[in-house]
Amino acid sequence: MASPIVPLADRLDELVLYQAYPQSFADGNGDGIGDLIGLRERLDYLAWLGVDVVWLNPCFVSPFRDAGYDVADYLTIAPRYGSNADLAALCEAAAERGIGIVLDLVAGHTSDEHPWFLAASTPGAEPAVRDRYLWSPEPRPGWVARPDGSAYLPNFLDFQPALNYGYARLNPDEPWRQPVDAPGPRANREALTQIMAHWFELGVAGFRVDMAASLVKDDPELVETRRLWTELRSWIDQHYPGRILIAEWGDPALSVPAGFHADMFVHFGGSDNGLPLRSLWQNGGGTVSDHWPAHPSWADASGQGSLKTFAAAWLQAVRAITAADPKAGYGRSGVIGLPTGNHDFSRLVAGSRDARQAAVALALVFTWPTMPCLYYGDELGMRYLPGLEPFEGSRLEPRFERAGSRTPMAWGDLARTPFAPTTTDSHYLPADCTPGAPNLADQFDDPDSLLHLTRELISLRHRDPRLAAGAPLWLLADGYPAGYLRGEDESLLVVLNPSERPASWPWALAEQSRILLGQGAMLGHERVELEPFSFAVIDLGGAEGERDNQ
Repeated sequence: MASPIVPLADRLDELVLYQAYPQSFADGNGDGIGDLIGLRERLDYLAWLGVDVVWLNPCFVSPFRDAGYDVADYLTIAPRYGSNADLAALCEAAAERGIGIVLDLVAGHTSDEHPWFLAASTPGAEPAVRDRYLWSPEPRPGWVARPDGSAYLPNFLDFQPALNYGYARLNPDEPWRQPVDAPGPRANREALTQIMAHWFELGVAGFRVDMAASLVKDDPELVETRRLWTELRSWIDQHYPGRILIAEWGDPALSVPAGFHADMFVHFGGSDNGLPLRSLWQNGGGTVSDHWPAHPSWADASGQGSLKTFAAAWLQAVRAITAADPKAGYGRSGVIGLPTGNHDFSRLVAGSRDARQAAVALALVFTWPTMPCLYYGDELGMRYLPGLEPFEGSRLEPRFERAGSRTPMAWGDLARTPFAPTTTDSHYLPADCTPGAPNLADQFDDPDSLLHLTRELISLRHRDPRLAAGAPLWLLADGYPAGYLRGEDESLLVVLNPSERPASWPWALAEQSRILLGQGAMLGHERVELEPFSFAVIDLGGAEGERDNQ
C-alpha cells in the first residue's frame, strides 16, 4: 500500500510550488553537496514560507554529465543525495507539514550508461532489447555514430539516447521507424508506470515531466504524444488518485487537455518558442540564447515592455483548457504554471534588475491566475551569478550558462532564526560573495525584506479566493502601470509598476478601499500613486475575501 500523501490534485486552484535544486539547497551529510537529509531539515522553513509543493530536480543514479538529467537508474536515489529510505522519510516529513514532494521524471531519454542502453547497444541484442531505443544502420545528421557503424538518436545531448516511443508516421525509406504500439514503445510505456508506481509507493505526491512533448517522434500536432499522456493520467487517477503530473512542455493549451494537471510557461516551447515567459523576465542578463530575438521585458526599469504577449498566450491556454473540460473549468481540470525562474533560465535578479524590481515581478506571479512556481532563493532576491565555469553540463551555448542560476541557497547564520538544523550549506557551486548579497538569516530579521513580502504574498494567495488560479481576471492595462481586476465581483484591483519612473492609476476609489499588500503605493481619492518599482493589491470593497477551507 502506498504511503499517505498530501492529495494535491483536488486543490489545484490554490497550490504554490517551490523548486528546490537538491544539490544546491542544504547539505545533510557534510560532503559539500546538497542532499535529501538537508532538504528534510529545512522543511520547517518551507512550511513557514507557506508553499504546498516542492519539486526536486532529478536525484536518481546518474553520471551527472547533465546534472542528473542523464539518468542511469530510475529506481534508485543517487548516493550523493542519500538513499530511497531518505526519500521516503522526506516525503513523510513533508506530508506532516502539508507539503507534497514532486520528483522530476526524465521520460524521453536515459544516460548512455543506463543498463537498458548498454544492453541495447550490445552486438546481437534481441529486438525486444534493442528496440527500447532508436537506431539507424548507418550514420545520419543529428544522430550519434557508434563504433559498429550504426547510430542512435539523442533526445537532448549526445549522451542522452532517446527512448523509443514510436513514430506517429511511418516511412518505408526509414525502416527503423516503428508504430507507437510496437514492442519497444510498449515496453517503454510500461516502464513509465513502473517507475511512477515505485516512487508513489514511497510517498511521492507527483512528477514534473522533463521535455514531456519529446516522446513520440514525427508527431504532427503531437497527437500521439498527447494520447500517451492521456492514458498515463487515467492510470494515475485509477491507481494513485490525488497525485499530480506537471509538464515541462511550454504549451499548456495542448498539454493540460492531454492530461497534465499543470504545465509551466518556460523559456522554450509552443508556437513562439517560449516568448510569453521571456517577454516578462528576459533582460539580457543571465542565460541568453543566440536564437532569442531581442525583446524588451515587462519587468525592466526602462518601461519598454508589455504584458500583452504573456497575457495573450495565457488567455489562449485558458480557453483551450476550459473548452476541453467545460464542466471542470480552468483551475480545476488543470492550471498554467508561472515560474519566477528555474535551473535552466535566469533568476529574477539578473543583469540590471535588482530586488526592488523583483518584488514587483513576484507580485505579478502571486496575483495572476496561474500556479505560482517559486525558484529557490528568488524569495530572497538571490542573483544570477555571472562568470562561473561550466559544471556538470551547465553550458549549452556560449552565453547560455546555467550554472549562474544553480548556486547554493543563501541561508546565512540560521542560529538567529527558528530554522537552525545541524545541516550545512551546499558548496556544489560557488556562492555569491559580493558585499550585500542577500541571505535568509538577515532577511528573517527584517520585516520589510523581500523574504517577508514573499511570505505575505503566499499567505494572501492562500486565504483570498479572488486570487485562486480559477478565479476571473480582467486585464485593464498591460504596460506601466499594469492593472487588472480579480474575483467574480471584480472587487480586487492589482496595479504594478516595475519601471524606474513613478506612475499613477486613475480609479475612483470608494472610501472603504484599502491596500491589502503593497510596496511604494498610496491611495488617493481618484487615483493610485505608484513610486518606481511599486505595486498594490487593493480591496475595492473594503472586505478581504476568505477562502473556504472546508
